[in-house]
Amino acid sequence: MLSTQQKIQFSSYSGLYDIIVPKDNLLRKINDLIDFSFIYEEL
Repeated sequence: MLSTQQKIQFSSYSGLYDIIVPKDNLLRKINDLIDFSFIYEEL
């Protein structure tokens, strides 16, 4: 994620994301490139 984004911890199991999702996964790349903070503000 971009440095300006906040990290939100939804559960104590969120750390599994780093273990389960490969580092070269497309969803990780999208998450790193796009600032989704506008969604959090809407929610």
